[in-house]
Amino acid sequence: MQRLFVLSILLTNMSLHAQPSIVDTLELGHSIVMVTTDIPGGSNGRGSGVVVSPEYVATNCHVIANSNGANIAKFRDGYQPIALKANWKRDVCLLKFDPLPFKPLSMRDSKTLQYEEEVFSLSFPAAAPVPQISYGNIKGIYPFEGSMIVRSNAAFLMGSSGGALFDQHFNLIGLTTFKSPGHQAFYYSLPVEWIKELMDAPEVISLKTNEVPFWALPLEQRPYFMQVVIPYQNGDWASLQSIANLWVKQEPSSADAWYFLGLAEEGLQQFAKAEQDLQHAYDLNQRDFDAMLALSRVALTQKDVATLEAIQPAINAIDQSAGEQVAQQILKLKQGS
Repeated sequence: MQRLFVLSILLTNMSLHAQPSIVDTLELGHSIVMVTTDIPGGSNGRGSGVVVSPEYVATNCHVIANSNGANIAKFRDGYQPIALKANWKRDVCLLKFDPLPFKPLSMRDSKTLQYEEEVFSLSFPAAAPVPQISYGNIKGIYPFEGSMIVRSNAAFLMGSSGGALFDQHFNLIGLTTFKSPGHQAFYYSLPVEWIKELMDAPEVISLKTNEVPFWALPLEQRPYFMQVVIPYQNGDWASLQSIANLWVKQEPSSADAWYFLGLAEEGLQQFAKAEQDLQHAYDLNQRDFDAMLALSRVALTQKDVATLEAIQPAINAIDQSAGEQVAQQILKLKQGS
């Protein structure tokens, strides 16, 4: 009965993205656990965790920080950790157990990922009784502290913290961790390299901490890839331009920095500069579909047929519908309509 219920949940969450089979998803789900905590005051907290070795479950530190205790649950069985390793700033924690009866996940380093790769997440949002699946693509890969923060549009909700982000070969590529505010949220996952590094760290003796995760710092102390989001979502182009300019100066080889600068300039109707900077973003990362679309949009405004013709094949290779639209726009410009 439980298996049929799981199948029903999974089937109702499918999208148009390429999908793992139900059997594969169920198998992966065996390595995703619910993390439960006892919160001071008598309430309980919940999050997700992933089995990364016979003895370790990785989760986000903010799931368990300053609680009175943490456990994991799977198939109605509970397991109590015997030790903890934590990097509170990075928000990666490892709960250690006597050997668990779950298969560890294989991991793929974030440095090998590419934009627009299809991905999917598995986690326990909103205290769901079984892991929930969400599909999407990689939309951003941001260098940070020697690794990469991964942004995707595979949505997740409260309770998904510490869940798994997978590639299409079922490798763990990140821990689903935090999202931006608003309806058009950006979803971020932490790199598996941080999990691997933490395995060699000493154990800690307490769940108590005063450290704040990097993503929860005051806005001006967060990485630029986070600072640009709210101005972008609010259409505050002047603020976005200011932040993106700082980002470009700090990371001149970041395609994303140039992309957001180009978006700000487009919003400010500085179309010539926008086209130049969006072209630079595309030149730096020819897998950045969002930069392609923005460049084609500005090129259309500028009636720049040459740029549209140059970018159309790349757009078409990722999304044929979008590629056809650009081809039609090129035809209309050539016909003078």
